[in-house]
Amino acid sequence: MPQGKTRIKAHLGKSAQKEVPMEWKDLFIDSYDEAFKSVERALDGLSQKDLDLQSRPDCNSIGWTAWHLARELDGLISSITGEEQLWIKDRWHEKFNRSPDPTDSGTGHSPEQVAAFNSPDVKTLLNYYQAVLERSKRRITSLSGSDLSRKIDDPWAQYFPTVGSRLIVALAEALQHAGQVCYIRGLLKGKGWQDF
Repeated sequence: MPQGKTRIKAHLGKSAQKEVPMEWKDLFIDSYDEAFKSVERALDGLSQKDLDLQSRPDCNSIGWTAWHLARELDGLISSITGEEQLWIKDRWHEKFNRSPDPTDSGTGHSPEQVAAFNSPDVKTLLNYYQAVLERSKRRITSLSGSDLSRKIDDPWAQYFPTVGSRLIVALAEALQHAGQVCYIRGLLKGKGWQDF
């Protein structure tokens, strides 16, 4: 949306709304923030058993899904910036008792691999996701409109060849998996877990 246009930013749980200038970066950053808030609410108060529970043997657990969301965002933003993933750089893999393999994101995991995933506690899941989110927001803020069409040369380029297409797929992944986390929370605890 061109600068100068305005949008109304509704704050959940508040009746007040205010108009603020809108830039394309705001849309991405606000959307990533909302995905994080949804996951944070959905994980609140869950036990270790809850995190690892699969509704069926071929379904993802809530812990695995939250981890996968953060791993995807870490990998996609790193592919845009050329930086090392926080998974490796900040040794998050150790807190998850996993290898430092940058491709270990859950993509392509078999039902057996999903079942073997042992989630860390809620705090560790959210701390990793928060670290990835904060770096993602800083990197998005540093991009210009002309950066969106910059080509990225890596194995994923045949599907998502530009910075803009990576940002879109990263956002789609975040929203999709945040929704899945919330759905799984509903399966685990039933209705009424949200405070709105």
